Amino acid sequence: MTGFTLGFGGALFVLAAMLLVSAFRIFREYERGVVFMLGRFWKVKGPGLVIIIPLVQQVVRVDLRTVVFDVPPQDVITRDNVSVNVSAVVYFRVVTPDKAVIQVEQYIEATSQLAQTTLRAVLGKHELDELLAERERLNLDIQKVLDAQTDAWGIKVSTVEIKNVDLRESMVSAIAKQAEAERERRAKVIHAEGELQAAEKLLQAAQILATQPQAMQLRYLQTLSNIAGEKSSTIVFPIPMELVDDWLRRRDKPPA
Repeated sequence: MTGFTLGFGGALFVLAAMLLVSAFRIFREYERGVVFMLGRFWKVKGPGLVIIIPLVQQVVRVDLRTVVFDVPPQDVITRDNVSVNVSAVVYFRVVTPDKAVIQVEQYIEATSQLAQTTLRAVLGKHELDELLAERERLNLDIQKVLDAQTDAWGIKVSTVEIKNVDLRESMVSAIAKQAEAERERRAKVIHAEGELQAAEKLLQAAQILATQPQAMQLRYLQTLSNIAGEKSSTIVFPIPMELVDDWLRRRDKPPA
């Protein structure tokens, strides 16, 4: 009888020691413990040493570090009816541990699924040109929508980055043709603007030369000098402008 009593007492001592040891929990600086008392939420504890009453309290560990996950490639139909394959990366962290445990089951998986649907919904409202040229603005739009929806879960979405935008080969060829046509249009516009500026300068030069006949004569002599300097068989006979003017006046004079 005495042996049985000692054995039972020893078992109780071991059980009490095990319960006492299990009551002590250590949480790292980036961890928090969501404590439930008889199934009801009690408080958030940590970091450091935390005492949990066995069989009465239960605790769920929550990591507060930033979580990074890739959004799988999504088929998106843009507003101008172009099919593209878009992938992204999302950065988020838990700011309210009790909400992350109570309000949603598996908050990482829930945030991932929500990010996929949000990516398709937001990008579907924009045209392809905006998707290719304005990624910064689209990243901010997706981040704001996703952050507003996950706020009830105690989650803060800090950054969303669009990684890749994959197009079909036919669409890539069409975009290349469009870019080539755009470059040709710009080249023609630049050429036309150059012709316009040249015409304006020639008009100004003609107006200046018309006011000073000596300037026209000097320009004429400079042209002869340039022609004489070239290696060609062209023979130039300079004619004074006064002779030409006198001949024109005689020709236009009516006969007597």
